[in-house]
Amino acid sequence: MNLLGFDTSTAAAAVCVLRQDGEEFELAPGPERLAEPPAHARELMPAVAEVMQRADLGYADLGAIAVGVGPGTFTGLRIGISTARALGRANDVPLRPVSSLAALAEGIEAPLRLPLIDAKRGELFAALYQDGRRRWGPLAASPEEVAERVAEGGGTALAAGDGAVRFRGVLEAAGIRVEPEESGAHVVRGLHVCRLAAAVAPSPPDAVLPEYLRLPDAKPR
Repeated sequence: MNLLGFDTSTAAAAVCVLRQDGEEFELAPGPERLAEPPAHARELMPAVAEVMQRADLGYADLGAIAVGVGPGTFTGLRIGISTARALGRANDVPLRPVSSLAALAEGIEAPLRLPLIDAKRGELFAALYQDGRRRWGPLAASPEEVAERVAEGGGTALAAGDGAVRFRGVLEAAGIRVEPEESGAHVVRGLHVCRLAAAVAPSPPDAVLPEYLRLPDAKPR
C-alpha cells in the first residue's frame, strides 16, 4: 500500500510517502525548526506535493493518508487534520489517525521512552513507552508532575520533543535524561507516522478528530 503521512502537532511540519515497494520519501525538518514560528498553512501542501512527486505517485495511487492527531498545538492540528480530511474526501482515500506522541516516541532509542510536546501554559503533553508499549498517557501536566510520575514507575527514561528541550533543567534535575538539543529525535517524523499507521484501522475522513486533551486558550465572548 502506498501511504502519505504527515504531522503538524508542533511548529515543525513533517511529511513522508512510504511507497508499497518499501521506498521512503521524507521531508524531515531539523530540530532548530521547533523554535521558529509555525507556518503549516503555507508549507504543508507544497511539502506534500514535493514528496508525492519524488515518489512518482498521484493521489489515486494512495491506499491511505496517515495524519498525526496530537496532542499538540490547536492551530497546527486543525490545519493538519483538515488538510488530511480534504485530501481524503477529494480522492476517496481513507485516513489513518496516529498519536503524535507515539510517533515522537518512535524516534527515541531507549527502552524507556518519554516523548514530550510543549503544551504551553507551563505544561507538557506526555506519555511513557517501554519496549514499544505505552505505559501511561497521553496527558497534559506540569514538568514537575510528569517527572514525579516517571519516578514512580522506576527506571531511567530518555526524553525528547520540544517540551523536553524547553524543560530540560526540571527533567534532568529529576533524573530524566534528555536528548542533546541538536538531536533529530526532538522532531515528530512523517516516516514514523506512516509506519505506525500500518497497524491502524482506516477511518472515513470526517471521523478523524484531533486529540486536544484540554480546552483551547481562546474563549468565545
